[in-house]
Amino acid sequence: MMKRKLRIGTRDSKLAVWQAEWVGAQLLKHQVETELIFIKTEGDLVLDTPLPLMGGKGVFTKALDDALFDGKIDIAVHSFKDIPTELPAGMIVAAVCERHDVRDALVVRTDSKFLEDSDYKGLIATSSNRRQAQWLKKYPNFSISDIRGNVQTRLRKLNESNWDAAIFASAGLERLGLNDIIAQKLDWMIPAPAQGAVAVTALASDTEVLEILSNINHEKTEICTKIERQFLNILEAGCSAPVGALAEFISESEIRFSGIVLSVDGTESVEINQDISLEEAGDFGKVAADLAIKMGASELLV
Repeated sequence: MMKRKLRIGTRDSKLAVWQAEWVGAQLLKHQVETELIFIKTEGDLVLDTPLPLMGGKGVFTKALDDALFDGKIDIAVHSFKDIPTELPAGMIVAAVCERHDVRDALVVRTDSKFLEDSDYKGLIATSSNRRQAQWLKKYPNFSISDIRGNVQTRLRKLNESNWDAAIFASAGLERLGLNDIIAQKLDWMIPAPAQGAVAVTALASDTEVLEILSNINHEKTEICTKIERQFLNILEAGCSAPVGALAEFISESEIRFSGIVLSVDGTESVEINQDISLEEAGDFGKVAADLAIKMGASELLV
């Protein structure tokens, strides 16, 4: 049992706070008390610049990384998809919590009847190049509008706009109790690597904290997200790149992997779909990325 309270660093959005409190609740099951320390990140403060133009890597994490190194917090809680695939030296992902819904979700301003008209020239809001590219691949008549802010801000912007719909992560909406506003789960859209998972970072040297966090690590989620993030890393693509990856257990010893790399306009893509054994999982992200590169993925990420 840890004698002191564990200081959890988190952003202050409702979703980030939910995630941090949820991690705190898991730790409390192991007799570890926690307190939240709120930290603003670049991604929270700069809302008038599209994420891809901000570089993508670390815009939601660097301030929390700095707080860890400065000793202001003991651990940091993140949506795993926001964490760059290469962490600063001395920091590790110490726990990957059990994953929730991996899918993207469509939230409409009025209704979803527009999807029934193949000639309709609609307008969809998203700040994600991955979501944009896959939407345009399926619905080439549509246009995309950038949207930034936390979930509540984006919902408000949607309601005040002329957009037909906006795309969100299902897990985020469900964690906030907003299941009823989901018009459609986008089963055909391959999610961002590690989407739906919450991860906890800590200093590699803090052995006491690492031992505690091992109690809330979910092994299957860790294995799957490792494949997805390795796929992204080998492609040398940042969090804002039009890359999707999903690994899921289909039995106790078999994993199904789906990966996609697209041009931002969705007109070109490289797709990888393969079932692998658990024994192959360790470096399969690299194997899949190397195959995607041979199929021309690098040219799409320029």
